[in-house]
Amino acid sequence: MSRKVSSVIVTLITTALTLHQAPDSKQAPNNPQDKIVINTKLVNLTVSVNDKLGRFVTGLTKEDFEVFDDNVKQDIAFFSDEDAPISLGIVYDVSSSMGDFSSHSLSMLRHFFDNSHVEDEFYVYAFNNRIQLVQDFTALPEALLSRVTYIKAKGSTALFDATYAAVEKVRQGRHHKKVILIFSDGEENSSRYSGKELQNLLKENDVQIYAIGMSELSGGAGTLKFIAEPTGGQAFFPFDYASAELIYTRLALMLRRQYVIGFYPNNVTGGTTWPKIHLQVKAPSQLGKLKLSYKNGYWMVR
Repeated sequence: MSRKVSSVIVTLITTALTLHQAPDSKQAPNNPQDKIVINTKLVNLTVSVNDKLGRFVTGLTKEDFEVFDDNVKQDIAFFSDEDAPISLGIVYDVSSSMGDFSSHSLSMLRHFFDNSHVEDEFYVYAFNNRIQLVQDFTALPEALLSRVTYIKAKGSTALFDATYAAVEKVRQGRHHKKVILIFSDGEENSSRYSGKELQNLLKENDVQIYAIGMSELSGGAGTLKFIAEPTGGQAFFPFDYASAELIYTRLALMLRRQYVIGFYPNNVTGGTTWPKIHLQVKAPSQLGKLKLSYKNGYWMVR
């Protein structure tokens, strides 16, 4: 095995799934009417790397990645694979269409908490056609679980509104890394906010969204993917308790071992307010085809 391969460790989740020198500011041109562009915005990408079996790939380095901003290659100014704590908002669907799925999903949360970072903090919104903050930020999972176990499912579903509220709430979190976990069948029939309004909010905020749904064949599966995937998150659809346990464990461990890649855009004179990002990884071929999950653009204020 080559030294390159041995430096890349694939963690098998089988227990149950400098100060930066900004791009040289352009020297003041002779023509005072010429526009001087100085860019100081560091764009950070949180990246998950999985192999074809869904196992998380660790041990990659800065040199293994390439970042393209609207097809223009960027210099990577920051790189980290630190095991960092998160601020996590849980969005819990208690509408009538959920039945017993909501309580079963929450009971499986123990597998997530058992593998999460000791400094993580959590809060919970329960929602049907109304949204309720059931538990404010806490670092005690038991306090959270005791608040949500006995909520009965009833009413219609305002999924977009609940997600919108959770994104605004997570801004108050004390950790830089912010994540929202949705438990829902993906049904949407009562929100004031549209899907487009929600996606605009997500573009403006550095928040990853993950969703646990009932069935990938249901009509709501597309809605959960619509919310989660553009943020660099994913939607999961466990088909039994064993697969659910695997997903919760895998997700907790994945959130602890993601890569953070930062760059200073060097194409700031472009016209778009949502430059598209493309990321490539140059891992050894022995690892096979790898899947990268990350936010596919960033908000550029001009």
